[in-house]
Amino acid sequence: MSLHIDKLSVTDSKIEGLQIINAKMVTEGRGTVRELYRQSSYSSFLPNTVSAWSQVNLTRTQRGAVRGLHGETMSKLVTVAYGSAFGVYVDTRVNSKTIGAVVTVKLTPGVQVFVPQGVCNGFQALDENTEYLYFFDNEWAPGMSGVALTPLDAELGIEWPISIDPNNREQISEKDSKAPSLSEVLALQSSKKNS
Repeated sequence: MSLHIDKLSVTDSKIEGLQIINAKMVTEGRGTVRELYRQSSYSSFLPNTVSAWSQVNLTRTQRGAVRGLHGETMSKLVTVAYGSAFGVYVDTRVNSKTIGAVVTVKLTPGVQVFVPQGVCNGFQALDENTEYLYFFDNEWAPGMSGVALTPLDAELGIEWPISIDPNNREQISEKDSKAPSLSEVLALQSSKKNS
């Protein structure tokens, strides 16, 4: 097989600051090398506030299971290392021009999403043992400020590829299923802003 190179490319989304990235990939007879991050390349489009990754997590998730929607005070670069996922991103930032916007992305190895602080991130695994990879610019800590939304909020208009049973704890955690809706989060943020 001959050498094939897919160049790094970046696309903006309808959420301000959320970017969809196709990583550089080099494929030849032995397989593929994906360049998950190169500072000299990524610094041309990531915000200046992201100067280094402080924590990297990898989750393994069963097909149909959902994680999120969480928007902590950290920027994230997310992708899948194995399998595929239906990524969902919701803007909950009070001063954002795109507050309330929802973006969905099918994540496969090589497709990444840069998620700015305050934008909720979640996904549903589409394959068994999907491995979802997170790069964080801040270390996670208990009690860290941020918001969480329920992935079950009908007002978000998310068409999950695999139906979600809100009572199946192997598919969705109790914490995620009982998180507030977007309208509840925005009302709470508005009352805090005005007090």
